[in-house]
Amino acid sequence: MSKSAHFLHPHFLHPHSRRIPAAFALITAATLTLTACGSGDPAGTAGGAAPAGKSDKIPTQDVVSSVKKDEAAAELLPADVRERGTLSLATAVGGSPPGNTYLEDGKTIVGQDADFAEAVAKALGLKLKREAASFEAILPALDSGKYDLGTGNFGVTEERRKTIDFVTYINDGQGFAVREDSKLKKVTDFRQLCGLNVATGAGTTFEVTLEDNKHVCEDAGKKPYSVKTYAEQGAIWGSLQQGRSDVVMSTINGLRYAVAHQEGLKFLGEYHRLDVGFAFKKGTRLAPAFQAAVNRLIEDGTYDRILKKWGTQDSAIEKSRISPPEIKD
Repeated sequence: MSKSAHFLHPHFLHPHSRRIPAAFALITAATLTLTACGSGDPAGTAGGAAPAGKSDKIPTQDVVSSVKKDEAAAELLPADVRERGTLSLATAVGGSPPGNTYLEDGKTIVGQDADFAEAVAKALGLKLKREAASFEAILPALDSGKYDLGTGNFGVTEERRKTIDFVTYINDGQGFAVREDSKLKKVTDFRQLCGLNVATGAGTTFEVTLEDNKHVCEDAGKKPYSVKTYAEQGAIWGSLQQGRSDVVMSTINGLRYAVAHQEGLKFLGEYHRLDVGFAFKKGTRLAPAFQAAVNRLIEDGTYDRILKKWGTQDSAIEKSRISPPEIKD
């Protein structure tokens, strides 16, 4: 059984309980408004959770405005981009911290990816033309030339490297979370899930990974686990909290945030790590400049400030790389 399955960032999820906290209601209202205005599915991905129970405050401190232009990095940009001074960015929005989400005004985008993109743009002396897009639409749109780059916690996999170039800026991956009363302690093998209901986002590679590994239960003479997929974002955590699902599979950082901000959950640890990066069309000339800019942010302390803001220090990398091989473990 391979543990090097493709990684996908989560769908916009909210906790669901019999008592809906005020912050949840506000974020839900904002999401419905955005969808009604034709912005499309703002996330298209599976596993973040809105803050509830422990802290409802989304981090908003400014850790980017002090970034200065790095002339050496900017010189690596293609001449036409330097002259234009702008880049079109497609960003998956609609999760919860550390992923990109909307503040209560329904239009201000905040999140770890948003901070990294803005910081790199400032280091390169560029302005971003940001557009919210569904996760699953971004990579094909890059290949068509619609956008210059995309963000959405894109994991670097061998399959994606065939058509996409990456510039890495964090390290994240796959994991599992359960209710506190679960007997599961840590998932290191899919056979530990046999007979259970596993919740994840519809259309994600979490779903693909789970479906591809169902056979391990049958091979072991055990009842297969059931994959419960949800397109409606709040339903995943609701299924877990209400007992319709036994475990959630999602991103490491998204699960950690959910457990820190919801009562009655526990994180089961990391299952598989992947580098995460800015995504570009294959053969992009932007990669060397972005790599230099990320490394400058690491050197000047901006990088650490962004990670600290979002509580993701465990995802730090030492150096940015361009389309590194997928992490195998």
